Amino acid sequence: MLVKRTPDGSLRDLTPAGFNVRTRVHEYGGGAYTVSDGTVWFSNFADQRLYRQEPGEPPHPITEAVDRRYADAVVDRSRGLLFAVREDHTDTGREAVNTLVKLGLDGEGEQVIVAGGDFYSDPRLSPDGGRLCWLTWNHPHLPWDGTELWVGELDPEGTVSSAKQVAGGGEVSIFQPEWSPEGVLHFVSDESGWWNLYRLEELGPRNLEPVNAEFGKPQWVFRNSAYAFAGQGRIACSWIDSGTGGFGVIEHGRLTSIENGLTSFDYVVAREGEAWFLGGSPSEPSSIIRQPLDGGSPEVIRRSFEAAVDPAYFSEPRTIEFPTEKGAARPGEPGGAPRTAWAFYYPPLNADFEGPSGESPPLLVHSHGGPTSAYSTVLNLLTQFWTSRGWGVVDVNYGGSTGYGTEYRRRLNGAWGVVDVDDCVNVARHLVAQGLADPRRVAIAGGSAGGYTTLAALTTRDYFRAGANHFGLSDLVPFVEDTHKFESRYLDSLIGPWPEAKDLYVERSPLTHVDNLNCPLIVFQGLEDKVVPPSQSELIVDAVRRKGLPVAYLAFEGEQHGFRQAKNIKRSLEGEMYFYSQVFDFELADPVEPVEIENF
Repeated sequence: MLVKRTPDGSLRDLTPAGFNVRTRVHEYGGGAYTVSDGTVWFSNFADQRLYRQEPGEPPHPITEAVDRRYADAVVDRSRGLLFAVREDHTDTGREAVNTLVKLGLDGEGEQVIVAGGDFYSDPRLSPDGGRLCWLTWNHPHLPWDGTELWVGELDPEGTVSSAKQVAGGGEVSIFQPEWSPEGVLHFVSDESGWWNLYRLEELGPRNLEPVNAEFGKPQWVFRNSAYAFAGQGRIACSWIDSGTGGFGVIEHGRLTSIENGLTSFDYVVAREGEAWFLGGSPSEPSSIIRQPLDGGSPEVIRRSFEAAVDPAYFSEPRTIEFPTEKGAARPGEPGGAPRTAWAFYYPPLNADFEGPSGESPPLLVHSHGGPTSAYSTVLNLLTQFWTSRGWGVVDVNYGGSTGYGTEYRRRLNGAWGVVDVDDCVNVARHLVAQGLADPRRVAIAGGSAGGYTTLAALTTRDYFRAGANHFGLSDLVPFVEDTHKFESRYLDSLIGPWPEAKDLYVERSPLTHVDNLNCPLIVFQGLEDKVVPPSQSELIVDAVRRKGLPVAYLAFEGEQHGFRQAKNIKRSLEGEMYFYSQVFDFELADPVEPVEIENF
């Protein structure tokens, strides 16, 4: 649902009941709407058509009722056009076709204006309307591997000519191109080894703030932004340093940090004197924030949830850097220097209870999805659910995670199922050695790519005593032929080129090593998941069932990749806790619906 905040601070819903503002381009979506002079254009999830909605009127569709999806649109009022990313699924006999298109403000005259690349994003119109920039990349790259930034001239009809590449290419990743009010193109590039902010000048791109920090993020969704122009010569920006976010202003070539107590920043927009973003901290959930650029206190516009919980029960994360395996985990390469990896550790905390004296708590090791992603320290009640019930939780930003520079992000290339697993095992060992976890009660859990890491850890290492796989991969070979276009060549970098490296795909598949599994497993799956299909969960559950180990399987109708329905989120969370209570033989404080555990 799209919500409008008026100047007096009141909030009202714009889109009526029955509409879901969400696009399925790349399956992960983002950039599902755009606004100009009070008029809204948006993608509706149910039919993926573009709709136009005038103030005070109901939405009406402006694109055909065929399987075409739209995202990241921009409005060109002078020409009466929209420019957008289009993903065409109408030819079911081939891979979806991604292009940039133009169409009238009521959908008339839709035409492809840029084509030939496998993927496109970020069409952005210059302030004078004379140029259009965009990003493109091709298989097997994903946008964090390597992208190209292009600029083309626009004629009066909105046709692109004289297009040329101005940055990126090869192994250089570009993020968020934007035009300044003066018409100068800016963008984030990792050419220096860090995603830094650049300005395109006559002599070439200039790094505005050469620091070992990340001003960009992996482009899983459209239209995330790390910076915005707050008038001429002033840029409000966010960055990540050692996994933790910062915020500030670049002006007159100098970065000034604004200390506002927040640790995460997304979707930054700005105007003279103030910025808005989606932000949070260990004590603040993900919220829409207004930040005065003079350094004043941030204002919370709306929280993602209002927690009816005393903050005294919130466990504060501790950033830990821990020793892990040496480099060069890829086959045929010699070992490198010792490495460290990063994580956030949450100790158990409940204002009303203490653990038994002299007893270390159980530990839940969380491996994030992506795997090109990262955990932040924003308040997450799902984490606090565990810590308030006596568990320590560690969110592992294993090698391959973002927020630690390009080299760290590329540690996982060719080594998925090795580097991530090593880091999850070693962070648990690190905490056990410090007396912060009981080695007899260490579990690992993760979703999507984190589910794969969980399964790989359980089948290739003899360390964890239980595991929870949330819609993760168990067999890499069928995944290559049974996933969506955006990620269909992802494993080329994470494992090796397909089909030349097929033997390695088999070797890295948890299903191949299921005979090594020696602990109980619970599996959760959405039955409408198009990213990791249910067959991946069914394969591992059947194998564990045949092996005679304790196994539980909870499948949810109507859920896709990641659960959205509150009842299912609650059921999976409590089901996982119930499962551990049976495996580790402890009594639950709250009544929980039991889970059927086979072979138990």
